[in-house]
Amino acid sequence: MQQASTLIDEMDDLHRRLSSGQLELFRLIADADRHAAWKGAGARDMAAWLSIRYGISEWKARRWVAAAYALEALPSLSDALSSGRLGVDKAVELARFAQFETEDGLITWATRVPVGAVRRRADLEVGGSIDDVRDAERQRFLTWWFSEDRTRLGLEGELPVAEGSVVARAIERLAEKIPVMPGEEDRVFSSARNADALVALCSAKLAEDQDADRATVVVHVRAGDGTAGSDIDGGPVIHPETARRLLCEARTQVVVEDGSARPLGLGRITREPSAWMLRQLRYRDGGCTFPGCGSQRFAKAHHVVWCDREERPISTTS
Repeated sequence: MQQASTLIDEMDDLHRRLSSGQLELFRLIADADRHAAWKGAGARDMAAWLSIRYGISEWKARRWVAAAYALEALPSLSDALSSGRLGVDKAVELARFAQFETEDGLITWATRVPVGAVRRRADLEVGGSIDDVRDAERQRFLTWWFSEDRTRLGLEGELPVAEGSVVARAIERLAEKIPVMPGEEDRVFSSARNADALVALCSAKLAEDQDADRATVVVHVRAGDGTAGSDIDGGPVIHPETARRLLCEARTQVVVEDGSARPLGLGRITREPSAWMLRQLRYRDGGCTFPGCGSQRFAKAHHVVWCDREERPISTTS
């Protein structure tokens, strides 16, 4: 117990010294900016120079420069940072809107709330920077790639907060409606449900596309006993079982080829049942037939045996 107490005391002392050093760094940043010390270094301003020099984002660098100037007129906030009473992130956010007359009360409030609450209040007080908005718009992106073993698709992207909120809300709302499968009731499966929701959104969009040729996933399969690999046109090689599942439920066309990739036959673009057949299936089965589910709204028709060029019985599942 004594050792733990000593370690905490040492950490607190180091935190105070680091905080004091951070305040000194801000003082130097303001002085360096006044003297245009960043000129001649290939940077367009002090924030860009800080980003290059110390490997921080330009967003954070701009906040640091603004805080460096603001803290010169905020003695209480400077003392709270220097003493370690407030961390640097909270101090930087408070410096965006605090005034000499209000800083004491804001410091007391900031010690009781998380840094996210301080940042949100700062955003509300100052209204946000149009430069930040334009940067977010210019830097939006969405990329994807296949894993080295070609069994997974990775996604990465950034959107401006307004558009990103729309995407997040759409996925969250659909994820809430997707039936929970037995064994996936725990919160650890929430990310998997978000992934299922994204697939559902994209599948629905493809189904609505009037350009059947461009919206169809083409699967090339090799003639034989069904053990050879298949591949998606413009995509990866997939397992035969995956190909059979796609043929059951996706807007997919199969091209059967011989060993030299010469086409031997074309499959139908869709194997989905008609509306009347789906209504009859739901009536017959009373909803999803997966054990423990029973959903009506998300019940879809699937083949009991993976669909191939022969017709097979179908049943409902979600």
